[in-house]
Order: sequence, then structure tokens, then C-alpha cells
Amino acid sequence: MNHGQHSDAIAYVHRIRALTVELNLLAAEFATRNGLHTTDLRALVCLLDAARAGTPSTPGWLGGQLSLSSASTTALIDRLETAGLLERGRDTADRRRVLVTVTPKAEDLGWTFFGPLIERVVTTIDAFSPDEQRTISDFLDRMQDAAADARDALSP
Repeated sequence: MNHGQHSDAIAYVHRIRALTVELNLLAAEFATRNGLHTTDLRALVCLLDAARAGTPSTPGWLGGQLSLSSASTTALIDRLETAGLLERGRDTADRRRVLVTVTPKAEDLGWTFFGPLIERVVTTIDAFSPDEQRTISDFLDRMQDAAADARDALSP
């Protein structure tokens, strides 16, 4: 690809990278303030996303989402459970299966820290017309797919 021919697109790439850096710095600050590893924060986000989607979260599923070994996943779950940020429970449909869920304490910590950002983002998005919002949504879906495809291409 000739970078000169795509200078407008490359400018967007740089802006997306800048946004990603800002969000990563914010996440790192949240993790530091709450004595968490970045993987701990990623685990909590995965569990919150799964709960919103109605996806049951087993330790094996969580380990797969985070590319962790079984032992590392157990250590992570133990650490977050000790901190009161997640809990293990039995699946009501299959009592043999253990599910992990985020606690209200973790949700409160997240809202306290990220609430102001969420409010700003919602206000910003609400300022766009419904057509513009659909375009933004389509753009974000395509960028997430592009990032996932790039990550998949690196997998052995």
C-alpha cells in the first residue's frame, strides 16, 4: 500500500490509535487505583460484556477469552474473588458447572471511575443525528472486525 495515496485514511488510523492510547491509559489508571492487573480488568470487562449478552461465564470460557492457561485462570479468579470483585456460583441449569460473575462492588467501582467518561460519550453521541449514529455504529463494527482479523492473522 502506498501510504501517500491514503493520507486521509492514515490520519484516521492515527486518530484511532490516539483514542486507543487514551482509553488504555484510563484503564491502567483504574487498574492501578484498585490494585488490579491489566488482565484482571480485561476479565471484569469480559464478564460484564457476557452478562449483557446473556452468555454464561465459566472459568474455561473466561480463560479462553483471555488466552490464559487453566492454572492462570484459576489464580485470576481466586485473586478477583478475594478482592470481592467476582464470585463463583453453580449454574442453576447444570449444578456441575461453575459460573463466575462480577459483583455489585465491581460494578460500583467501575461506574464511580468510568461514569464521567460514559456520560461524556453518551452526550457526544446524542448530539449526532440518527443517520450519523448509524454510520458511527457501522464504522465501529468494521474497525472492531478489522482489529480482530489482524489479531487472528497473527495467531499460530
